[in-house]
Amino acid sequence: MLVAGASGYTGALAARLVDRHPRFALSAVTSRSDAGRSLTELYPHHRVDAVLEELDVDRHADVDAAIVAYPHGASAPVVAALREHGVRVVDLSADFRLRDRDTYAAWYGEHGAPDLFGCAVYGLSELYAEMLPDADLVANPGCFPIATLLALAPLARAGAIADVVVDVKSGVSGAGRAATPRTHFVTVDENVVAYAVAGHRHAPEVDQELAVLGAPVTATVQPHLLPIDQGELVSCYVTTTRAWEQAELDAAYEAWAGAHPFLEISAAPPGVRDVRDTNICALHVRADARTGKVLVFSAIDNLWKGSASQAIQNLNLMFGYDETLGIEPR
Repeated sequence: MLVAGASGYTGALAARLVDRHPRFALSAVTSRSDAGRSLTELYPHHRVDAVLEELDVDRHADVDAAIVAYPHGASAPVVAALREHGVRVVDLSADFRLRDRDTYAAWYGEHGAPDLFGCAVYGLSELYAEMLPDADLVANPGCFPIATLLALAPLARAGAIADVVVDVKSGVSGAGRAATPRTHFVTVDENVVAYAVAGHRHAPEVDQELAVLGAPVTATVQPHLLPIDQGELVSCYVTTTRAWEQAELDAAYEAWAGAHPFLEISAAPPGVRDVRDTNICALHVRADARTGKVLVFSAIDNLWKGSASQAIQNLNLMFGYDETLGIEPR
C-alpha cells in the first residue's frame, strides 16, 4: 500500500498504521517536500523507517490501494492519476467529499479532477459500511463532520432536528504541519480563539450528510482552537422537532453505539484525553428540560478517528476485513 503525502501529521500516522497492520503492507511513502528523509527522522515516535520518495505514479502505482494525504486542490490530480492505474484510493482531502459541483466551487474553487467528481463513497464507515466493499474511491470525511455526524445521526434519522449549533474545539494539529501565525505556540498557549467565523469549509459537508440522514437543516458550525496538540470536542445544541425524554435519548444512543465498535457512550461529557490515540468516538447526550433542547457531546482524536485511523477502518471494509483490524478498540 502507498501513502502519498506521508510527511504531514495524518499521512505519517497513516503510514504507521499501515506498517503495523496485520493484512496490509506498506510499499512506499512519498512527500513533495521531504523526499530523501526517513519518517523516523521526521516522526521518531511512529518508528517507521521507510524513506520518503518523490511521487512517481508510474512507479508507485503498482499497489492495490493508496491513502492520499494531500491538501485540497493538490489531491484531486494525484487521485485521478492513481485511479487511471487501477489503484483503489482513500483520499484524506476535501476534494471528493461534496456531491454538488456548485457548492464545491463556492467553497473550494475549480475541481482538479472533474471527471471523478461525485464518484466517491463518503467514508464515514458507521453510515456507509454497505457501500465500501465495492468502492474504488473513498472520500475520508473532515474531522469536524465525523464527530458531528456521529453525534447527531440518531436524532437526524428520527427526523428530530429542527436546528443545530455545532460548537467545535480542536487541537492545533488540525491546521497541519506548517505553522501559521494562528497556530504558532506563542499565539495558542493559554488561549482559546474562534476562527473561520461563519465560514468554515466543513459546514456544507455537515449540511450535506445531515440531509441524507433526514435532517435538511443549515447547521451553524463554529470552530475554536485549543492550546493542545491533538484532540477534538464537538458540542451540539439541538433544537428538536418535539420534546425528548432522557430515557428515550439514552435508548436511542445506546442502540446507535451498540451497533458500531468504535462508538462509546460516556456517563459524563467526554474529554479529548479519553479518546487520544484511538479510533473511538465518545458520546454523551442530555435532555435540557429548561430550554427543551438536546445537548450532544462528541470527542475524537482528530488525527486518528478524524483522519488516519478512519482511513484504515474504511480500507478494512473495502478489502473485506473486519473494520476493527489493526485499530482495535482499547
